[in-house]
Amino acid sequence: MQDRDTTDTNWFSDDAATFGDRLAAAREAAGLSQSDLAQRLGIRKKTLIQWETDRTEPRANRLQMLAGMLGVSIRWLLTGEGEGIELDEDGQPLRRDAAGVIAEIRELRTALGTIATRLGQLEKRLRETTDKDLA
Repeated sequence: MQDRDTTDTNWFSDDAATFGDRLAAAREAAGLSQSDLAQRLGIRKKTLIQWETDRTEPRANRLQMLAGMLGVSIRWLLTGEGEGIELDEDGQPLRRDAAGVIAEIRELRTALGTIATRLGQLEKRLRETTDKDLA
């Protein structure tokens, strides 16, 4: 019996996962609930559940919409090959939580505003000091 090295396993390949598995993983990585994704696609939640449980598959036009909304390639959804979701060092999908990104952007804007204000104060102080030295 031959030992297989599982460190290089493609957990989302055809051998290890189904279309439904990849769809659910991509949806979760995108930070979407089943209800959210179904609403965005204009389908019933029941239909999405059937796709994720491999009872049915979407038509080509919905498949293209899914890939675009989830940031993965159609090929990856179907076969596990190509551009799919990113995995962390433990092989778990990285969440691309839009709310988290937006919160970080807001924090950075606030910090940038504070830094710009402080920079302006220091420049003014430097000018005043330089003007006094020249007088």
